[in-house]
Amino acid sequence: MSDPLLITSPANARLKAVAGLRRRRVRDRERRTLVEGHDELSLALDAGVVPELLLLCPELAPPGAVAALTDRVAGGPTEVVHATRAAFEKTAYREGPDGVLAVVQAAWGGPEDLTLPPDALVLVGEGIEKPGNLGAMLRTADAAGVDAVLAADPVTDWGNPNTVRASKGTVFSVPVAADGTTATLAWLEGQGIPVVAATPDADLAHTEVDYRGPVAIAVGTEQTGLTDEVLRRAAYRVRIPMVGRANSLNVATSAAILVYEAVRQRG
Repeated sequence: MSDPLLITSPANARLKAVAGLRRRRVRDRERRTLVEGHDELSLALDAGVVPELLLLCPELAPPGAVAALTDRVAGGPTEVVHATRAAFEKTAYREGPDGVLAVVQAAWGGPEDLTLPPDALVLVGEGIEKPGNLGAMLRTADAAGVDAVLAADPVTDWGNPNTVRASKGTVFSVPVAADGTTATLAWLEGQGIPVVAATPDADLAHTEVDYRGPVAIAVGTEQTGLTDEVLRRAAYRVRIPMVGRANSLNVATSAAILVYEAVRQRG
């Protein structure tokens, strides 16, 4: 196999096109996104993702990573390109990059594209703004065996490179979808999946609900919580007992508490 193309100029047109995927409008238009980081890309590859482009910087990459990743995509359609440190750091979106960056298709759709088991455990995040929170929710979902994560009226998107990073690549291992709140609730109702909505104003503690059948756990942002629409249409409203001065938890923390109560009950 011939040596990969080496890009040395930070002003290279191809690298500028890659860097353009940091912007949501470009990601939405091209239906592509970025995966940066050796661990994140390794998990994506494990999940069956086939990158369109694999950009590697041998000066920055962990020992053996360049050869190992090149071998993993060999024989497929992935184009492998090398870049000097200066060129790679201009393209990378995180501080202290490890020399691994890939362009992949953003194949996420709406809830109607999902296939769920009869006793599905679903996590719904409404109006989530921060990629870090969305990514942390995905890591919990991956660890707990959640069947799908739905973003209802999200402010951020699944393809945000920081969401991908915060999820440690689990955005590729957990089925995800996005749609408006009304459409998401309608789809859940059509699937016969009741909603358990987290709100500090509920009378029921989160441990007092039966999660053993099909169920969707819904959480909202710290500032505004879930909308009235979700609360009105939920089968149950539950609160996480709190004895401190603060009246809310980080949304990813709330999601983890509720999800693991469901996992405990489901055995």
